Amino acid sequence: MSVTQTERPPVGADTPILTLRGIEKSFGAVHVLRGVDLDVRAGQVTALVGDNGAGKSTLIKGVAGIYGFDAGEYLFEGKPVAVHNPRDANALGIEVVYQDLALCDNLDVVHNMFLGRELTASGLLNEATMETRARETLDGLSVRTLQSVRTPVASLSGGQRQTVAIARAVLWNSKIVILDEPTAALGVAQTEQVLALVRRLADKGLAVVLISHNMNDVMQVADDIAVLYLGAMVAQVKTADVTHSQVVELITTGRATNGTKGADA
Repeated sequence: MSVTQTERPPVGADTPILTLRGIEKSFGAVHVLRGVDLDVRAGQVTALVGDNGAGKSTLIKGVAGIYGFDAGEYLFEGKPVAVHNPRDANALGIEVVYQDLALCDNLDVVHNMFLGRELTASGLLNEATMETRARETLDGLSVRTLQSVRTPVASLSGGQRQTVAIARAVLWNSKIVILDEPTAALGVAQTEQVLALVRRLADKGLAVVLISHNMNDVMQVADDIAVLYLGAMVAQVKTADVTHSQVVELITTGRATNGTKGADA
């Protein structure tokens, strides 16, 4: 495995599970990320917001090992790590649920949750164990909207599909779950179900990074908000310390005229 770690003193209770410092990323002459700092803590929902082109996708793909950062520190549980590919990120416990969900409509819930990581016994799929683990994971997340884990994904609603994708991420002993626009194109009731699930993930001790353009969702479920503007992290603030309009101002102008502080430690 190409993840490398160096020994440091034990991590304190307040140490972020993920710390980024001075992250830089360019594509040719285009400077996409400029000295980005970010802290993500276990048991909290950190909303990552910003206008189109702010650098959100590039930052997350760097965390997930799809892109390599050009410069900066990447610390996991207080230790420097080198993440060269998605397998390295998965080994640390980082899972990403992208907006397209990457589900196979022709497969049921169980086979989607174990897609690419199927369990086998004597050379055959271990259907019983996979079904049991799928049920346990969904039950552990208090999911009540799926009647059967053998239901084909093609027959599920948008909210149920999002739930399956999130449960798949949680199944693999993840420590950080990154959700890319999980409520996009969902109705009001389904959005509430997904947001409740997001909150439950954090309440169970996972670190959740929520990428969203919906400020109502962000203000409802996030513990803190990190704002990217033209590739720079202009603020990371506690949700309780800012208003909806202040966050919008940070997203659109990169600054707040009414006293919002910049990125906190």
